[in-house]
Amino acid sequence: MNSDFPRIIALQRKERQISQKQAAADLGISQALLSHYEKGIRECGLDFLVKIADYYNVSCDYLLGRTPEPEGRTISIEDIPDDDGNNSMPSPEVVAFNRKIINNSISLLFSLAQKAHSITLIKEISSYLMLNIYKLFRIVYNANPRNDQKLFSVPKVVANDDASAIVSMNEANIKAASSGVPIGENDYVRDTDVLYLTTAILSQTYPEYSSSLLNLIKISEDSIHKKRNA
Repeated sequence: MNSDFPRIIALQRKERQISQKQAAADLGISQALLSHYEKGIRECGLDFLVKIADYYNVSCDYLLGRTPEPEGRTISIEDIPDDDGNNSMPSPEVVAFNRKIINNSISLLFSLAQKAHSITLIKEISSYLMLNIYKLFRIVYNANPRNDQKLFSVPKVVANDDASAIVSMNEANIKAASSGVPIGENDYVRDTDVLYLTTAILSQTYPEYSSSLLNLIKISEDSIHKKRNA
């Protein structure tokens, strides 16, 4: 049983604000059967897979979770060749791929924050990202004991914990501001409808960034599933 198919067909229907009853009628099946497909209780045949892909105007690969992009485009680390078959070191192409995925996804996140017209959201997201990069850099820097700690003004013994504490506050403030909840003197998103997102909205509004974000989501969740099932 494909675990992505039920989730994705339900997502596509809800994003289009089509009732289950209407979708079932359009697809020529009973509502009960469509409900079973959306819940993963029953598995559909190939004919229905093609039919529902045409109905939502998406690719079969997307419905099966083989690509995160509705149009069916596929990019993955596996598609980029390493320097040689026995080399475990990522190739420059893989490094560039990962950097592009991350940078574009961050750009999309900032675009959303600007669209929401929330100074708090922009500031807290900036702090959250900067401090996490700071923490990572200090981990790498501290790997060599010859590296002089005078590069930093915050002592090594407290730096990570202090940064983590602020990151937790950043995350709390981001959650509050993006949910329209005022905390202290912080501003907040007054119209959360501006943050309403669907796969179609992402692709149409952020064509230069959406592919990277959708692939980042897939890569991240594949990693989570792999670790949990290990």
